[in-house]
Amino acid sequence: MAEVKEDNVRERMSKIKHKILVMSGKGGVGKTTVSVNMAYLLASKGNKVGLLDVDLHGPNVVKMLGLEDKELVTNNTEIMPVEAEYGLKVISMASLLKNPDEPVIWRGPLKMGAIKQFLSDVNWGDLDYLIIDSPPGTGDEPLSICQLIENIDGVVIVTTPQDVAIMDSKRAVGFAQKLNIPIIGIIENMSGFTCPHCKKNINIFKKGGAKKTAEYLEVRFLGSISFSPKMVELSDEGIPFTSISEKDSVTNGEFVKIVEKIKDSVEK
Repeated sequence: MAEVKEDNVRERMSKIKHKILVMSGKGGVGKTTVSVNMAYLLASKGNKVGLLDVDLHGPNVVKMLGLEDKELVTNNTEIMPVEAEYGLKVISMASLLKNPDEPVIWRGPLKMGAIKQFLSDVNWGDLDYLIIDSPPGTGDEPLSICQLIENIDGVVIVTTPQDVAIMDSKRAVGFAQKLNIPIIGIIENMSGFTCPHCKKNINIFKKGGAKKTAEYLEVRFLGSISFSPKMVELSDEGIPFTSISEKDSVTNGEFVKIVEKIKDSVEK
């Protein structure tokens, strides 16, 4: 792997107004779904947006955006991102793998080297937002991002309402606090489900745990996103849930409100 100078990282990142790290303490809480739809919504509102997938062992961003057939190309010494709708620029390890089922078996130094190259060698151009989707936990990938990006705007933490996920989200908050990274807020995903037949609300994973945790930890609660089978279906088809086809849904409205809060928070 080529040597990467931190000055190159600094220069690339200086052209990006806002850098937001999306993380979770636990896997399976829908962090990538939140990252993809956040980036898509911001891009659809006329912002210049990049989406960096640093979940090196389980990159799913290109799948959710329908970009599986697009390969990264190089221009001299630069890597050019693949582009989704609204000019959303995307970089993911999945775009470098010849076989999508091939595992990435790397230790920490190799992972940090790859992330450095994603930040320094990718021609992101001038962006309003760079959304960074990290793997679950507080390991190499989020740590590398926080160490390499000097003026990161903050962290968005995604959780589900059940105690196990809430417990791990507290660790994610502690991670950001120890590194002196601002915490933009906590999102409660899969928060309730409205039965399409009887219209009764069902709390599959309980409800309200993230809000209580945010109040206890004195960080902002950004809102809840209710569970939607349609979201699962569209993600598998490579279509963002917040696309125009779902603009009138309740869950879509929840996404819109949360992204507006995040946008207001970082721009202030």
